[in-house]
Parts: sequence; structure tokens; C-alpha cells
Amino acid sequence: MFYQNARIFCGDFRFHTGAFEVIDGKFGAVCPENVPADAIDLQGATVIPGLVEVHSHGAAGYDFSDGDYEGLKAMAAYYASVGVTSFAPASMTLPYDVLETAFVNARRLADAQPAGHSVLRGIQMEGPYFSYKKRGAQNADYLKEPDFEGFAKLQEACGGLVRIVDVAPELPGAAEFVAKASKLCTVSVAHTDSDYDHAKAAFDAGATHLTHLYNAMPAIHHRNPGVIPAAVENPGVRAEIICDGQHIHPSSVRLAFSMFGGERMILVSDSGRCAGKEEGYRFDLGGQMAEIRGGVAKLVGTDTIACSAANLWQCLTNVLRWGILEEDAVRAATYNPACAIGAQNVVGSIETGKQADFLVCTPDYSACRVFLAGKEIV
Repeated sequence: MFYQNARIFCGDFRFHTGAFEVIDGKFGAVCPENVPADAIDLQGATVIPGLVEVHSHGAAGYDFSDGDYEGLKAMAAYYASVGVTSFAPASMTLPYDVLETAFVNARRLADAQPAGHSVLRGIQMEGPYFSYKKRGAQNADYLKEPDFEGFAKLQEACGGLVRIVDVAPELPGAAEFVAKASKLCTVSVAHTDSDYDHAKAAFDAGATHLTHLYNAMPAIHHRNPGVIPAAVENPGVRAEIICDGQHIHPSSVRLAFSMFGGERMILVSDSGRCAGKEEGYRFDLGGQMAEIRGGVAKLVGTDTIACSAANLWQCLTNVLRWGILEEDAVRAATYNPACAIGAQNVVGSIETGKQADFLVCTPDYSACRVFLAGKEIV
């Protein structure tokens, strides 16, 4: 099947006007010279790859860490409905046995790939190797020092599905953990009170990711630069950023894109089970109660932000409205996160041979049609 008269975000990370082909659920020719007369006319619509979410704890009333297969499946259905065609759910700081149950369920869904659902392509293991001071909404009762053996057992239990594991680099043994874990997956610096030297040591040891930039880490100081400058200086490090309009001011989002460049930024929602729910909705988050208050989830009785109530499509439209270049914004929601979970050869861009997951968007991104493996979701 051919689609023509489209503004296509192609594999060179630029928009080109032309046509593209879908064959057996994959992209065929992209912007070919010869187009069949019966090609479907998209009337100038913008076509981008399906969004790739690498940091969402839950949605639609469910949380990945619940270890509930049907709940995880409902999350995948919700993600697909809002343009997220691939995802890697994030866990919480919890006991290993609880994490193992969730991880095994993730493996089950990844293998099943039910039609019409976002495809689970990995896991982000967010915790328990975090700083107490910068734990945020993570449960302090379950924090641990870096433990490669424990991590390796969880990785084995889910068949290698952990694609990102997080660690605070100032903890004892962190650099050694990074050196070993980076051979198995992406290692991210997260929930940390690290100084510059410890952060640099982690990046030198193989960490290539920064979890929710600005949040749960020290601010930049001219005499004590900390984590962020250490990440900026290392060209191999990508940085996630939460763009729900609550966690980070738009100016700081623009600064982040200026510091890292569009090729190194990753948009994430960091949503909890509250995504898609109404104001006042209360829910459990890793053994702590949270609620949607003022459009964001906070721990009950505190001003601590627990997670966002947004989805990745909303984050993309936010940054476009905030002045981020369209090419950079789209890349940060598609190809860059696919790279972080090692899925860039399968999804994340519109190129011949890749999975035909794509969104047909209105020019102002006010709405989109979602296609999974070439088939439109109803």
C-alpha cells in the first residue's frame, strides 16, 4: 500500500514531501520517484514515526510494578491510543521479588505482542540503587547500594529485557556496577546527589543516559558543577526530560536542548497510573499514596512530585509549543529513545525495512491517526 502527498519525517531527521510504502507491516520505499496512481492521498498531513516511551510507570489506572499482566496489557492499549507505539515501562524502588514478578510479566507481554497494543520493547529499572537524599517519590525502605548480582538475576529472570538500569554514582561500588551492567544494557545516572567527579567516573565507566534531567539531582553550580555538566561534556550521554508542563519550566527545557542538542535529548512522560485520569484521583505509588493535584501527581500531604499525569504525545505537543525545533522534538520522542533501549534498527524512524509504526498528524499536531505495523488503530 502506498501513501502519497505527505510531509514525512525521514531517516535523515528532516521532513520531505512525498510518498511512502507499507508492505507486510513494514516500510517499503520512502519518497520514491514513481508512485502508483491509486496511492492514498494524505492531503499534506505530517507523518512521523510512532512515539517511543522509555520512562512511564503506568497509565489508565494501572502501574507496571503491580505485576498484573492484564493491567500491563491495558497500559499498552492506552499508550497505543495516544500515539506511543513502543514502550519500556519503568519500575519503582521495591523488593527484588516484587520487581521479578513485574519483569516476568513484561517478558510475557513482549512475547505476545497483542494486536492494537503498543509493543513492549524493554524495561527501565528505576531503582533501588539510589541516594536517600534524592530519592524523591521512591520508597526509602527499599533503597540499596549497587548490587550487580541482584541486578543480573533479575535480568536473567526476564530474558534480558531490562534495557536501562539506573544508579546513583556516588554510592559505594557504583563505578564497578556501571562497568559490568553497561555490558548488558544502557546504564543511567539517576536520583543522585553526586558531585562532578563521581558522575564523570560513572560516565567514563560506561553510563550513557541521564534519567529525568534536572529532577532528583543537584542543580548546576559554578564551583560545584555536579551531574549535569559531566553529562553534557560526554558526547555519548543522552538525557531524558519530563515535558508535562509541571516538572520543568519551558525555559529550562529549551536550555536542555541547547546544552545537549536535539540528537541527545529524549522526551519522557514519567507518568504513573494516573495518566488518563481526572483531577483528585488517588492511587498507590510504590507503597505511598499519591493524588492528581493541579494537573500533576504529588505524594498525599506533601508537595513532592510523584510522577506526571501526562502522556508522551502531550509532552511532544508541549515542547513544540515551547519553541523547540520540530525536527529536534520529533527525534527526541522517536529515534533517540529507540536508541536508548537498543531498538533503533526496528523502530524510531521511517526507513525501508523498519516496523511501519507511524502517526498521521494535523499540521498543528492537534490530532493524529495511529498506525501499528501498517494498520490503523480504531
